[in-house]
Amino acid sequence: MTFRRVNPDELGAPSGWNNGMIAPAGGRVLFVAGQDAANADGEVLTDDFIEQFDIALRKMLAVVRAAGGDAESVGRMTVFVTDMELYLSARSELGAVWRAHMDKHFPAMALMEVSRLVDARAKVEVEATAVIVDTE
Repeated sequence: MTFRRVNPDELGAPSGWNNGMIAPAGGRVLFVAGQDAANADGEVLTDDFIEQFDIALRKMLAVVRAAGGDAESVGRMTVFVTDMELYLSARSELGAVWRAHMDKHFPAMALMEVSRLVDARAKVEVEATAVIVDTE
């Protein structure tokens, strides 16, 4: 599936995201709830920020794949972190995790620092909106 990227010149060149994404006609919208690093029993078992990001991203994509999409189906994503400085200092490692799951696909994105997440041990949560195109 291919989104049309919308990046007006007056906003400057985005790096690691797009300002807007237009989905192809005929797609169905999938809203993915925030995913953190909790396992199937609801427990976050690691305090490592990179590992938590990896798990949250993988879980978000599991929902997208279960609906019939893939990483390129994600048109919008919000990443919530409890420590912006930790995020900024880990950008290189986060980039490797990103490429492992999303390759070179960059949705419209927002990054927000929050005081805490539902699970007190969670450091990152990812939510997304995807468009699933029927191939039948």
